[in-house]
Amino acid sequence: QIEDLPLSYTAVATDLDNQKEVWLNKGPLFDAIRASIAIPSIFTPVDYHGKRLVDGSLLNPIPIAPTLKDKTDITIAVNLSAPAAAKAVVPAASVVKELNHESYHEKILQFIDDLQRRVLREEPADIGMLDIIVNSLDAMQNTIARFKLAAYAPDLIIDIPSNACSFYEFYRAEELIALGRRKAEETCGKSR
Repeated sequence: QIEDLPLSYTAVATDLDNQKEVWLNKGPLFDAIRASIAIPSIFTPVDYHGKRLVDGSLLNPIPIAPTLKDKTDITIAVNLSAPAAAKAVVPAASVVKELNHESYHEKILQFIDDLQRRVLREEPADIGMLDIIVNSLDAMQNTIARFKLAAYAPDLIIDIPSNACSFYEFYRAEELIALGRRKAEETCGKSR
C-alpha cells in the first residue's frame, strides 16, 4: 500500500474520459505506478475505480504540485523536455593532427571538412505517422512543462536534453540512467 511507504509518494495519472490529472497517493502501489506509466499506444489504460487512467505526463510532465503539501528541505524536478543537446562535430584538425606530410595533411583536412558540410546540409528523411504523433506530443509536453515550472518553481531542476533518446528506446535504460546520474551530479554540484 502507498500509505505504508516510509516516504510520501504520489503517482500522477491522466483520467482519459474526464481529461483531468489524478493523484494516486493511497491504495496498491503497483496499480498506481501502472496507471502513471500507461503511455498511450504502448500500454493499455488502467481501470482504476471506474476511471480509465493513462500516463500522467500527458497533462503534467513535471508533477511538482503533488509534493507541495509534503514537508521537504528541497524540491528537485527532473525536466525531460530540456533543450536538445547539440550534436558534436569533431574538428577535422583533431582527426588527422598526427600526419606529417603537409599536402597530404591539407587534403585530408579538406576532405573531412567537405564531408561534414555535406552531412550537415542533408535533408532529414521523411518521418512516419508515429513520429509525427510523438513529436506533436513532445511539443505539447514541452509547453506544459514550461508552464508547470513557472507555476511551481522547484529549488533545483535536473535538465535532461529532449533528444537524449527517442520514444521507444527502452533498451538504452542503463545508458540513460547513467546520463541522469551525471546530470544530477552536475546540477547538485552547481548548487553548492
